Amino acid sequence: MIVGKIKSIEEIASSIADFRKVLIVGCGSCVTVCQSGGDKEARALARDLSFAQCYKDGPPSLSVEVFQRQCERDLVKTYLRIPEDVDAILSLGCGAGVQTLADVFDPLPVVPALNTSFLGALDEPGLWREKCRGCGDCLLTFTAGICPLTRCAKRLLNGPCGGSVNGKCEVGEDVDCAWHLIVERLAERGRLEDYEKINAPRDWSIERAGGPRSLQRHRGDASPDTLC
Repeated sequence: MIVGKIKSIEEIASSIADFRKVLIVGCGSCVTVCQSGGDKEARALARDLSFAQCYKDGPPSLSVEVFQRQCERDLVKTYLRIPEDVDAILSLGCGAGVQTLADVFDPLPVVPALNTSFLGALDEPGLWREKCRGCGDCLLTFTAGICPLTRCAKRLLNGPCGGSVNGKCEVGEDVDCAWHLIVERLAERGRLEDYEKINAPRDWSIERAGGPRSLQRHRGDASPDTLC
C-alpha cells in the first residue's frame, strides 16, 4: 500500500490561511489503512485546524468529505461533489490523489495534507515498512520475496557489500542487511542456487530515467492467462 504521514499542523495551517472555505477530503483507501488519511484522521485534522491561534486572521470555514479512491479520475469526476462556495481543497490522499483532484477540479487549488512516504506493508501493529520501489522489473522470484533494491541501502543486486556485520547494515545497527535476509531465506527453502545466479545490470530507463511512467490497457486486450 501507499504509506503517508500527515504534515505538521503549522505547515497545513499556513498553506490554507488565505482561503475562506476549505473542504478537507480524506481518502478511504491506502492512507486509511495506515491511519493517516481516513475519516477519523480527516475529522481530527478539521478539529485541530479550527483553532484561531494557528492563523493571523482566524481560521477558514472547514468541512469534511471522505472519498474512496482519490487517485481514480473517473470516480472523482462522477461522484465527488465540491460545494460551490469552497475555494480550496485540502487533500488527505497520497501525491497521486492530490494531483488527480488538482486535474479534475482545476483551477480550484488542491493542498496536500500528507507527505507520501513509500510503498510498504504492515509488519506489526502500528508499524509500516517500505517494501517496494516500483522499479518496473520485479526480481522477487530469485530473492526469496525480499527486494534488494528497496531494502538494501546501496541497492545491490548480487549479494552484500563489505559493510554488513552480523546481519546488520552499516548505515545503522537497527537496519537489517537485505542480502543477509535473502540468503537465510533461500537456505531455509533449499534454493541457494538462486543466490549463485548473476543478475545483469538493471535497465534503469523503465524505472525513472524516462520520466513519469504510464501503463495503458485497451478493452479486449488479452489477459496474462491467455498469452501462454
